[in-house]
Amino acid sequence: QILAKGELQVSDKERHTQLEQMFRDIATIVADKCVNPETKRPYTVILIERAMKDIHYSVKPHKSTKQQALEVIRQLKETMQIERAHMRLRFILPAKEGKKLKEKLKPLIKVIENEEFHEQLEIVCLIDPGCFREIDELIRSETKGKGTLEVLSLKDVEEGDEKLE
Repeated sequence: QILAKGELQVSDKERHTQLEQMFRDIATIVADKCVNPETKRPYTVILIERAMKDIHYSVKPHKSTKQQALEVIRQLKETMQIERAHMRLRFILPAKEGKKLKEKLKPLIKVIENEEFHEQLEIVCLIDPGCFREIDELIRSETKGKGTLEVLSLKDVEEGDEKLE
């Protein structure tokens, strides 16, 4: 009876350690996915942890850390300058559907970095990671498998030392 329906008792210290670990994991995910929109530089995990404590974020033990990280990003936007790092993509679209499809994709694209039109339309651009699935489905359905979508980088961030003038 106990083995089938019983619950495992977790000590206070164990629970506290587990929640602390989840808190750290969430902060790490947020630091990985986000940048300061002005400098395009990533935030440190410690800075994100401090910001999470400032907004009094409490960890929900039964929700995944990724879901909670996305929630935290939304809440942090209200108090600090934080934004999801853009994804860099390249689409290669057949000439026929290219122009039509480009108009449909325009609202989803943040910045077009490069655009070439020879036998086919090739666009290198930055997008918000939240739009990726929508863009992928749009290209698949409109080109019936002829168009390709390539992820060049998952996050567009500035690395290295900052130059002071």
